[in-house]
Amino acid sequence: MSDMSFEQMLEESLKTIHNGEVVEGTVIDVKEDEIVLNIGYKADGIITRSEYTNEANVDLRTLVQVNDTMEAKVLKVNDGDGQVLLTYKRLAAEKGNKRLEEAFNTQEVLKAPVAQVLTGGLSVVVDEARVFIPASLVSDTYEKNLDKYAGQEIEFVITEFNPRRRRIIGDRKQLLVAKKAQMQKELFERIAVGDTVTGVVKNVTDFGAFIDLGGADGLLHISEMSWGHVENPKKVFKVGDEVTVLIKDINGDKIALSLKFEDQNPWLTAAEKYAVGNIVNGRVARMTDFGAFVELEPGVDALLHVSQISHDHVDKPADILSVGQEIEAKVVDFNGEDRKISLSMKALEAASDAAEETVYEETDAE
Repeated sequence: MSDMSFEQMLEESLKTIHNGEVVEGTVIDVKEDEIVLNIGYKADGIITRSEYTNEANVDLRTLVQVNDTMEAKVLKVNDGDGQVLLTYKRLAAEKGNKRLEEAFNTQEVLKAPVAQVLTGGLSVVVDEARVFIPASLVSDTYEKNLDKYAGQEIEFVITEFNPRRRRIIGDRKQLLVAKKAQMQKELFERIAVGDTVTGVVKNVTDFGAFIDLGGADGLLHISEMSWGHVENPKKVFKVGDEVTVLIKDINGDKIALSLKFEDQNPWLTAAEKYAVGNIVNGRVARMTDFGAFVELEPGVDALLHVSQISHDHVDKPADILSVGQEIEAKVVDFNGEDRKISLSMKALEAASDAAEETVYEETDAE
């Protein structure tokens, strides 16, 4: 005999439920698209797939097991077949809304996966409650394509909460801005002019490359990329490259970078290599009407004056030379302080002529 008294059994038999009421039940059967609950009522409760989850075509048997207990909300006491129609999804959404309201009031940072990429932004779900993050609030930089965020777990705060109008707005941008501001503050506290730091190439332009130093970007100008001449930064760097650079200057929030490390300065050894009288090889780098500039090595150029190209009269260097041409010449002047070197091809011609005359005279003597 049951332990329940007659009065208790009578009360149970007369138990009533109402639309909108929250009930607790035990799962007694699970089908692919339907869950059956014993809710202690004269009829069982039914949760259809569409009232359990927003995920279409999911097999409920993979989500719920017999004997599981769960809460649900009554939609209809009698669905027409004598059963109680329940919703799990809407109850969870109501609880989720309360969770979001608390987060809105406290400005708590939430984390959730992106459920859907929409035309105007992202949709995320927190405890079955949907939050919309407009495209303008997804990132601190303009992003044309948001598809990369699909399924990605992101952090955000609730900046507008109005469930009646179905306006629950999230903001990820302000978190990124705040994080970058903190990182920037920490970066400027630990760096100084003359420091060597490592960063990642963020963008490459015709005039230089922007290097992400972890909190702020620094500009590596084309003139600071090498001791030699760089024609196009895009041929030297690509986005994502890791590079170790020298902090040349800090002006407010602007950082100037350089790859001209002083211990690699070619002029440190230039006096010995390019002493007056030395014969050197170089490449014609550029030309003017008065002469040609010859690159002896990256960062060391020398002037070959038009009057020093040949014993014969030369109107313009371009009449004899071409850019890229390899030449041999003699150093006729070296000024390390001003970093100027003068060359002469004519001096080599003179030496060659003198040598030929000597050979000719010795032959005649024989």
